[in-house]
Amino acid sequence: MTFYRDRPFNDLPLLPPKVELETPTVLKACIEANRELAKLTIAEKLIPNQTVLINSIPLLESQASSAIENIVTTTDELFEHAENDSLSSISAATKETLQYRQALYQGYESLKTRPLSITTVCAICTTIRKVQTEIRKLPGTALINDATHEKIYTPPEGESHLRELLSNWQNYLHAQDGVDPLIKLAVQHYQFEAIHPFFDGNGRTGRIINLLYLIEQGLLKTPILYLSGYIITHKSEYYQKLLEVTTKGAWVEWILFFLKAVSETSKWTIRKILAIDELIEDSKIIIKSKAPSVYSNELIELLFTQPYIRISHLISKGLVGRDTASKHLKALAQIGFLEEMKRGKEKLFINHQFLTLLKRK
Repeated sequence: MTFYRDRPFNDLPLLPPKVELETPTVLKACIEANRELAKLTIAEKLIPNQTVLINSIPLLESQASSAIENIVTTTDELFEHAENDSLSSISAATKETLQYRQALYQGYESLKTRPLSITTVCAICTTIRKVQTEIRKLPGTALINDATHEKIYTPPEGESHLRELLSNWQNYLHAQDGVDPLIKLAVQHYQFEAIHPFFDGNGRTGRIINLLYLIEQGLLKTPILYLSGYIITHKSEYYQKLLEVTTKGAWVEWILFFLKAVSETSKWTIRKILAIDELIEDSKIIIKSKAPSVYSNELIELLFTQPYIRISHLISKGLVGRDTASKHLKALAQIGFLEEMKRGKEKLFINHQFLTLLKRK
């Protein structure tokens, strides 16, 4: 097999790799990563209202994964517009990041009715890009070094060949081969990025697949693993390790990198969940003491489903009517728990402690 950076890599080998992957070092790292993921599934249960986590960590994942592609937005803007991404005032980067979050949710929901497949990834990429996306038909796609403008990698070409490679990738996902799913996670991620089946959106689609595969394999219940946070922190190493699988067959080094990403990200996510749980419990004490007339467990939970609270949130949850909802939120603003602000004709109430916790790396 010969690789040339400026020629289509039509000799991309099929899966599984023809090398020994389950080395002692890899298996040891696998045990560690699986242990941390198991701890995460336990920590997730600390917060009974799963909306608290599903509304927050996947949005941070969307932000990090988009930033890897140089689509940069602020945490404040993301959370403020998380439920209304159609306003003309929202930046293009924020809209794209929210589209990623939408694609992640859609993929998560799709697992309830069908396994991961080529159809799934086309649907994910379509949602990310907001344009109907199919497998590449035309030549000319290449990965370019931003600094030198040189070609780094030219993926395979030819629609029928790409579909053959994707069919092989899909079969590998579901093969009952006894290989640890975390090893397969790393292998399939390299292969998908190497196939590069779309003109645009491959990286973001591939990173959503990572979370969906973990859920499909029963290693994660909801898409709350902040995996892209590790990748963006180690961005140059991530791309280097990917390329070295192609140029050197360095599978073991790539898998070890990915297993460490899973392990470290699990630890980070657990810390975040524990911090959120602690903040919720502290908030219950403060509100029960300073604003007992508005206190209820349902209201406290709602205040942590997102840091930007609207009167309509209380109404839609059936907690109270409009007038009472307004009074409750104003009472929380008066004791300093929330900050009231206006956005046009709308009133927003910001849970700054929660927002600060989410922004903390």
